Amino acid sequence: MPDSTDPARIVRSVPVPVPVPAGDVSRLAVGVVGAGTLGLSVAQCLAAAGHDVTVVESTADVLAGAPDRLRAGIRMAVMLRRAAADGVAETVARIRFSDDLGDLAGASFVFECARGSIAVTEDLVRSLGAVVPASTVIATCTSAVPVELLGRQIPSPDRLLGMLFVNPVHANDAVEVVRAKDTSTETLARAHALLHSLGKQGTIVHDAPGFVSDRLAHVAYNDAAGAVRAGAADAATVDRIFQERFGHATGPLRTADLIGLDTVADTLYVLHRLTGDERFAPCEQLTDLVAAGKLGRKSGEGFHRYAPTG
Repeated sequence: MPDSTDPARIVRSVPVPVPVPAGDVSRLAVGVVGAGTLGLSVAQCLAAAGHDVTVVESTADVLAGAPDRLRAGIRMAVMLRRAAADGVAETVARIRFSDDLGDLAGASFVFECARGSIAVTEDLVRSLGAVVPASTVIATCTSAVPVELLGRQIPSPDRLLGMLFVNPVHANDAVEVVRAKDTSTETLARAHALLHSLGKQGTIVHDAPGFVSDRLAHVAYNDAAGAVRAGAADAATVDRIFQERFGHATGPLRTADLIGLDTVADTLYVLHRLTGDERFAPCEQLTDLVAAGKLGRKSGEGFHRYAPTG
């Protein structure tokens, strides 16, 4: 008989309801855990929508560089006409940084955006459950670990759900909202209301490793890296073919660079562990770049090279 504690088998027939109407959301105190690429992008969108945001990051060098990277992200949003130039100062002013989870005790909504293994993510969610009030919604933005598995770490799993954004968050309005078996209808309603305040549309999906978009996308990233490894074409050609044949805006390798190759590799490792599917075993072309510190746009080089954004 299958082991019910095996995370790879946490795939439930949870009824997927019609999304609840999004009500008005006043100015909220919102926490974001993780000052990496995704965490800062989420914080930027929240602050631009008028919410007060506290970003918590435990790694000292990441925390120290976060304000500059936040400003670079806001400048990029302005360039792409996804943010108003005259609102930059207000957006920055609504975000504060901390290394203490205790500073999230007053948050009504917390986004978990930290990178790490399954065990690290479980520990983080457990710590959040002990710090924030029982009324606080916790949204895990992990793209691989089943929400039910994380829900076992807190006493009130009904207030936990998954929210899978597409990076950069300011440029993509679609969000997968992951309902686990214990996620309450009230939690879903509050999540949809908050997304509405950001100008985003949530689609409810079942709880399973990788959910939908990341499961499909990471196969594409990995296979594209494999094509480069096999010598079929260089990265620029692979991306151009993908754009021309499939109508993709940037191509899989440039997209992976934008996400961060370390984040892509971490997600593939987790998906491989949870599913046993060899399609998710990270390609050597990808792992070699990560080992060399070539992490994509944020480091200046990955599959492609990038000019400084500062």
